[in-house]
Amino acid sequence: MSQIIENQFVELIKIHQGIVHKVCGMYRRDPDDRKDLFQEIVIQLWKAFPKFRQEAKVSTWIYQIALNVAISDFRKESRKPIRVELSESIANISDNQYDFSFEEKLKVLYQAIDQLSEVEKAIMMLYFEEKTNEEIAEIIGISQNNVRVKMTRIREKLRTLMANAK
Repeated sequence: MSQIIENQFVELIKIHQGIVHKVCGMYRRDPDDRKDLFQEIVIQLWKAFPKFRQEAKVSTWIYQIALNVAISDFRKESRKPIRVELSESIANISDNQYDFSFEEKLKVLYQAIDQLSEVEKAIMMLYFEEKTNEEIAEIIGISQNNVRVKMTRIREKLRTLMANAK
């Protein structure tokens, strides 16, 4: 590709990198994993850039590719076994001096969100971004009515999951 196209792409990513970071944050908790996912999304955006016909908004196009890559990565990662070892000294760290109530509530929310399906996570992320039902429908590829129905079900599912976590 020409230098002009490459410069256009770099400028586009600079302007809209917040979208990619938000998708990475929703699907990956570890900072290194988020960086890896960010790079993979940018690579896929670069590959798709020549075919972008600008029929949709740039943000919609970026969301679609970013979510597809994140969901694909999430599926690959969820098949790997998780192994965690803690030494006794780490397990005995005192938390007396800090009020963890906010972090605990946030942790419960993240745990509940982690139990959602890939599509439900994507819808919630867009909802948190204050996207309209019309925008969510366009990005996800479903009807606005389906978005409303899914949002109602997702909210109820999150309430249940969070109540059961307490």
